[in-house]
Amino acid sequence: MADILASLRSLMASQSPPLDALLVPSEDYHQSEYVSARDKRREFVSGFTGSAGLALITKNEARLWTDGRYFLQATQQLSDQWKLMRIGEDPPLDVWMSDNLQKEAAIGIDPWCVSVDTAQRWERAFAKKNQKLVQTSTNLVDEIWKNRPPAEINPAVDHPLEFAGRSVAEKLKALREKLSSEKARGIIITALDEVAWLYNIRGSDVSYSPVVHAFAIVTLNSAFLYVDKRKVSSKVSSSLQANGIEVREYGAVSSDAAMLASNQLDQATGVNFGQNGVCQNDTCDNDLIWVDPASCCYALFSKLDANKVLLQQSPLALAKALKNPVELDGLKNAHIRDGAAVVQYLVWLDKQMQEIYGASGYFLEGEVTSKKIPETMKLTEVSVSDKLEGFRASKEHFRGLSFPTISSVGPNAAIIHYSPQAKTCAELDPNSIYLFDSGAQYLDGTTDITRTVHFGKPSAHEKACYTSVLKGHIALGNARFPNGTNGYSLDILARIPLWRYGLDYRHGTGHGIGSYLNVHEGPHQISFRPQARNVPLQVSMTVTDEPGYYEDGNFGIRLENVLVIKEADTEFNFGDKGYLSFEHITWAPYQIKLIDLSILTPEEIQWLNRYHSKCREILAPSLHKNEMEWLKKATEPVSA
Repeated sequence: MADILASLRSLMASQSPPLDALLVPSEDYHQSEYVSARDKRREFVSGFTGSAGLALITKNEARLWTDGRYFLQATQQLSDQWKLMRIGEDPPLDVWMSDNLQKEAAIGIDPWCVSVDTAQRWERAFAKKNQKLVQTSTNLVDEIWKNRPPAEINPAVDHPLEFAGRSVAEKLKALREKLSSEKARGIIITALDEVAWLYNIRGSDVSYSPVVHAFAIVTLNSAFLYVDKRKVSSKVSSSLQANGIEVREYGAVSSDAAMLASNQLDQATGVNFGQNGVCQNDTCDNDLIWVDPASCCYALFSKLDANKVLLQQSPLALAKALKNPVELDGLKNAHIRDGAAVVQYLVWLDKQMQEIYGASGYFLEGEVTSKKIPETMKLTEVSVSDKLEGFRASKEHFRGLSFPTISSVGPNAAIIHYSPQAKTCAELDPNSIYLFDSGAQYLDGTTDITRTVHFGKPSAHEKACYTSVLKGHIALGNARFPNGTNGYSLDILARIPLWRYGLDYRHGTGHGIGSYLNVHEGPHQISFRPQARNVPLQVSMTVTDEPGYYEDGNFGIRLENVLVIKEADTEFNFGDKGYLSFEHITWAPYQIKLIDLSILTPEEIQWLNRYHSKCREILAPSLHKNEMEWLKKATEPVSA
C-alpha cells in the first residue's frame, strides 16, 4: 500500500500543473454503484472493498470518506496510512479540502469517473480559495496499476418482450416525446441500467448487474449505442438496427458528443429527418442537450455548450422505475421461486446446525449440546452462502446473484454490508445470531431479501431488538399515504419502534429494485437522506422495506421484503388526492423464537399470522413434503 501511494504521489508531482491532491472515486465511467474488477480503482489504492467511498491522496495524507453502512468495515480494512472520514460526522470532502489545502491548490480528477453535479459542487467549494479542479488526461491509478484486470468481451443479449413488457420502439417514442416537451433535441444516456432498459439488452460486464458497458445518444431523429462491437452478435445487431439504432464503438461517444453539441450528429449519419422522430422539418426549435447531472460524467459534459444543456434527471430513471404489468408479474413470480429457495436453505441449515453443532435448532430454545466437530464438517459463512446460491441456481430463469451475499455470524452481522471471504470468514455459531441478506437475478425479475435467525437460545435483549425491527418493518409495510408522498416522509415509520428504546440504524430503509437489472434502483428511496425527498412514491414502483439494528462487536439484525406500491382502497379520499399502499411480494418466514410476542400489538400479531398463512399458500407448490412440513411449523399462528 505504501508503494502505491508513493507511486501516485510521484506521478502527481510530474503532472502539469503538479497536483497537490488526487481524488479517486469508487465509480466507473457510468457512475455505477457496482463496477467491474478493472474499475475498482479506489479499492486498489486504499484496500477498502465497500461499494461506496471516495479516496483523497495529498502530498502527505490519505483519507477515505464513506457512509454509515461501512464505518466498521473501513476501520478494519484501512491501513494506518489512511484516515477514515465518516460521512455525516466528519467534514464533507469539499469542505475539508477547501479548509485544509493551500490556496491555488491543484486537485486532480479523471473527468470520466466523476458526475457533473459532483464536479460542479467541488468547483464551487474550491473557488473560495482559488483552488482548481484539474481534469487529468489519463487515469493516474491506471498508470501505476501493473496487474489491472483486462477488459472482458462479454456478449450483449436481447431481453425478450415476454420479460421486458414494452418494445424498444415504444420506449424510444415516449423518450422523444419527453425530449420535445422539454425543448431538447438530444440526450446522452450514461447510466448502464438505463441503456440496457431503453434498448432491451442485457449483458454481464459488471458482476451481479446484467448490464453492458455502453453509452447511448438519442436525438429526435436517430439513436446510437456505443459499445465494444465485439460484444454485439449479428442477431443483436439486427434487432437494434430494426429499431433505428446505430451501433458505434465505445470510444466514439466522446467525439459524437461534440458533434451532437454542434448539431452535426444527425447530418453526419445521413438520417432522413422526421423518419423516426418528432420534428418533421428543420424549423424545429428544440436546441437543448439533456444530460443527467448525477450520472453523466464530467468528460462528456465538457464536450457540450454549457448554455445549451438541460441538466435534469434522466427521464428514463422514472420510466424504468414504473414497472409495467409484465414486469410486475415477472417480479412476483421471481420472488416466489426465490422464497422457495430461502425456505429450502433454512430447512437445510436448521438440520445441519442440529446435527453438526448440537444446536436446539430453528424452533426450540434449548442449550447447545457441545460436540467435537471435524474440520471437514464445519460450516462457515461462505460455505453456507454457497449452499444458498445452489438452491437459487436450481430455479427457472436463474442468471446469478444480484449482489454479494451478506452471510454474517454474531459480531460480523453488525457490519452492515459485510462481505465474507473464504480465508477469513467466521464459522457458524449456534449461540449467535445469523443474518443473511441475499438476492438473485432471474430473467423475469431481481430479488433482495434479508432474514435474521438464531439456532440456539437468544437473549432477552436480542429478542427485544429483533421485535423492534419487526415492528418497524410491519409499520412501514402497512402504511397508507396520499399521492405525492415521498420516501423521506415514510422513513420514520420504520424507526419509531426502535427510537422508543433509544435504538436506530445508519442506513436508509428502502430502495427500488430492477426488473432483471440493478438490485438498487432509483430515483425514489425511503430514507432520512435529503435526496429521498426528490421523487414521490408512485403506483407500480418497487421498494424494499428493511429496517435493522446493529450492535458493534455483538450482533446485527435486519429484516427485508420487497414491496410493490399500489392504489389503496380507503374509505375516504381527502383532497381527491388518491391514496397508496404497499403489497409484499417476498415470501419467507420470520423466526417466531426471536419475537417477544408481549411487545407486539394485536394488530401486529394478526398481520404476522396473515403473512405466514400466505407464505404457506404461495410457496406450497414449490416445496417438497419435508420442506412444507417445516414451513407449516415455522408459520404456525401465534397469540400474545
